[in-house]
Amino acid sequence: MPYGYYQVVRLVGFVGFILLAYKSYTDKAINMAIIYCGLALLFQPLFKIALGRTIWNVVDVLVSIFLIATIFYNQATKRNTNSSHEL
Repeated sequence: MPYGYYQVVRLVGFVGFILLAYKSYTDKAINMAIIYCGLALLFQPLFKIALGRTIWNVVDVLVSIFLIATIFYNQATKRNTNSSHEL
């Protein structure tokens, strides 16, 4: 892939993690906000963090698994909250 692709991915990741951090902070999920801020710093587009291709591949997979897990966790939490309000 061309280098410009990775720059765009880092920019989109950075903006996305900042938005997730803000949403977590407003929802009073401070620990998640801190994690998202850390990920935003890791993926920030201004200064390249040289971890090597292999380590970046591992980081990308771990972050992907983390994001997918948070989606399922948030959906389960919403379902439990909605069902408790019906009682």
